[in-house]
Amino acid sequence: MYGNEEQRQLYARSKEYLEGDVNLPAADRLPELRSLLRYHEWRYYVANDPVLSDFEYDSLFKLLEALEADHPGLITPDSPTQRVGSDLSGDFTSVPHLTPMLSLGNSYNAEDLAEFDRQVKRMLNMDEAVEIAYAVEPKFDGGTIALVYENDRLVRAATRGNGVLGEEITHNARVIKSIPLTARFIQHGLHRVELRGEVIIRKDRFQQMNAARAEAGLTLFANPRNTATGGLRMKSPTEVAERNLEAFIYSFGYGTDAEGNDSVQALGTHTQALDVLAKLGFKVPAMGYERSQAENIAAAADFCELWEGQRETYPYEIDGMVIKVDNLALQERAGYTSHHPRWAIAYKFAARQATTTLLNVEYQVGKIGTITPVAKTEPVALAGVMISSISLHNEDFIREKDLRLGDKVLLERAGDVIPYIVKPLEELRDGSEQPIEWPVTCPINQTDEAAPLVRAEGEAAWRCPVCVCGAQNLQRIVFHVSKAAMDIDGMGRRYVEQFYELGWLKTIVDVYRLPYPEIAALEGFGDRSADNLRRSVDTAKQNPLWRLLHGLSIHHLGKKASQLIAQNVDHVLDLADWSEDQFLHIKDIGPTVATNVAAYFANPIHLEQLRELEALGVNVRPTEEDRPAATVTEGPFVEKSMLFTGSLQQLSRKEAQERALAAGARIVSAVSGKLDILVVGEKPGSKLKKAQALGTVRILTEEEFLALVGG
Repeated sequence: MYGNEEQRQLYARSKEYLEGDVNLPAADRLPELRSLLRYHEWRYYVANDPVLSDFEYDSLFKLLEALEADHPGLITPDSPTQRVGSDLSGDFTSVPHLTPMLSLGNSYNAEDLAEFDRQVKRMLNMDEAVEIAYAVEPKFDGGTIALVYENDRLVRAATRGNGVLGEEITHNARVIKSIPLTARFIQHGLHRVELRGEVIIRKDRFQQMNAARAEAGLTLFANPRNTATGGLRMKSPTEVAERNLEAFIYSFGYGTDAEGNDSVQALGTHTQALDVLAKLGFKVPAMGYERSQAENIAAAADFCELWEGQRETYPYEIDGMVIKVDNLALQERAGYTSHHPRWAIAYKFAARQATTTLLNVEYQVGKIGTITPVAKTEPVALAGVMISSISLHNEDFIREKDLRLGDKVLLERAGDVIPYIVKPLEELRDGSEQPIEWPVTCPINQTDEAAPLVRAEGEAAWRCPVCVCGAQNLQRIVFHVSKAAMDIDGMGRRYVEQFYELGWLKTIVDVYRLPYPEIAALEGFGDRSADNLRRSVDTAKQNPLWRLLHGLSIHHLGKKASQLIAQNVDHVLDLADWSEDQFLHIKDIGPTVATNVAAYFANPIHLEQLRELEALGVNVRPTEEDRPAATVTEGPFVEKSMLFTGSLQQLSRKEAQERALAAGARIVSAVSGKLDILVVGEKPGSKLKKAQALGTVRILTEEEFLALVGG
């Protein structure tokens, strides 16, 4: 980013300011001081090689603060002093990513990578003898972040969220000093970009933070990853700044020129794209050390193996490497599934293992009565996390592994995430170990009313058939308010459990008649929090019908089946009159779902709950979201994928897309080998060149398009 001579000049000028040898008008000193501070932030937070002491940097910063205080009219949004915003940031809001943030497929060895390479070549119609170059870089274990820059300024930052929507955290991102507030994208033809990165904490800084917390008598942070992701969502930017967060940027997710045309492709390769980001001042993996441009998949596998051997000495937590097709045009041709890009894969390092002692087994009761055993062990550190509870899944798992209380057991974290008992260390048994007794009735309700547990034929799970203790109701409420079901913002498990203990929640119906004045009086709430919760509940009342069906916790009724059923009724209570055969007439509804849903709606108690929900204002009829989209079967573009580029003269882009959809087309967002038709307006840019290069895309002018759609 900075040449050697430029750096020498910036250092010398900094010393002149520190020694008081600069006599310039404020209008000249302010921009110079800002430039100097940006340079020193880059040296410290990106290059990890500061040239000023902390005291000297702070002195420069205070000079700028004092000068801006005397001349508030000259303060600019990108000044280093503006990184720390007001603590009164308000609640987080959801914002859409410019392109979806997908997951990655996983591999675990060189053979998996070789198969990935063969799949890529098949998708690209390439001979297996042809070698593809790959970019390889660390898979950082932190919190994913998306940064949007417009006209060279940072305008938005968001968490990954669900991949389509993330939480806006712009005020927090501004205090992470390895994230530039401005960057000269325009000089590379990029006017609007979305960058993808990972926010992390150095291992040594994390240890220092915990040492300070221990000395102060505070609870220790669990691990660097959770501390980083938790820091991103804090409401006080000042506290975020104290977490020593850093952001590694690992790709462009989106990039367009002034006319909205894709301009990332012009960078050529992923390696060159990261080089550009490094020159612009972003913290990216260092070429030759942290990342490699591998000439083929074998070289990529060698680099992964090298890093697996040295991961412990690396200053940051990583759980693998990421391998990407380096050529951006080939990435575009390879395309995406709904889950992951076809041109990238994660190489996961071998799971870390540890041994501990199995002390006890506790049992949890789920929303449909499923009994889940949970092992309680002596706490042990594993892959950066302290482990003391591990799911044992079901009785069969315990019996097959012959687990006993008191056993020394071997643990690992599958994918460095989920703790798992691999086996008991039978050779270490001394005879004191005891068999694990599986409960015959509800493990929570220990009264005479508890019914014997039941196990359906062909299933591994034991269930409590009749709940009289309320344990299942609690879990049903937790699921009902979750994102998967009614998606009531701000009402997580902790609040559900608190309200349940207070007697305010007994069934899902009670979610919609909470006592908000009493909630406002609770410690940690207040009028504003209670009012926010009320608004979230009122918003959820208008949800599409499929969410309500899914939120009823009917056994085996998932999201897809809920959507299918919602498309076929006018009112939820209509289902009380349905037979199993009527459910089976819906495509993709099987006999198990049909039996369970029919049984649920044959229960008068459930029907009364639904009537209560309707009386409380909860939507019980299909909405537009529930209705299936009409399928166009006739038209000039049926089953054809279409993309528009350039400036249209007779229609807006939206109007053109609506006409294309009405004529049977599918609108796509990028040129790829699967594009059928490109409609070209004025100044089409790179999309036209890429389509012409493919040689398989039909190219239409706006006039030709209008003639085909009839006007």
